[in-house]
Amino acid sequence: MTPFETFVCFLCLKQHFTKPSYDIFKYNWKTKASVSSYNKRKDRFFFERLSRKMDDDEIKRFFISNFAYTENPKGVYIPDLMRDGDEVYDRWKRYNQSLSYNFKLELEVFVSHTNLNEFMRCENFQHSMMLLKYLQKSISLETLVIIDKIFNYVKIYDKQLEDPVWENLSLKIKKYSPFLQINIQKYIKLMKETICG
Repeated sequence: MTPFETFVCFLCLKQHFTKPSYDIFKYNWKTKASVSSYNKRKDRFFFERLSRKMDDDEIKRFFISNFAYTENPKGVYIPDLMRDGDEVYDRWKRYNQSLSYNFKLELEVFVSHTNLNEFMRCENFQHSMMLLKYLQKSISLETLVIIDKIFNYVKIYDKQLEDPVWENLSLKIKKYSPFLQINIQKYIKLMKETICG
């Protein structure tokens, strides 16, 4: 990617992770940005450095990991990523290289509860045990996404929960989900083996 293309990639992913109406796949990784506006940016040398440092796919993964793993994607700026982003990206790569193993480990949190329905149930506008475990960092965003791919629970939670914590997490799950390409049958099997014995 050229430095300008790196900048456009950054803008597209930032919009994707922060704006419910923007879908990076629907808009084919495009946004309104001009070379002249890019050239006026004081932070453009960060994009130049990144475009020299990584190949095209790696730049995308670097941005995706950082937007997915941050608490506030709106507050992500390129100087911050150049300072702290490599650590986040390395952690994300390590986790995803062993995704099925990590998913199985995190399912042990489910197994410690006798009933999967109870673990996932939201009642009286309260977060489910599953969400609490995520907020306590006992399970990952990837696990929440995989479980949504299996059970489609996000739509149900959207109707049951009205709080900013869930609204932000719901958006993050929906926006991250297309980037997590998995064999769903493999993960259903893993879930059955781990939870049902």
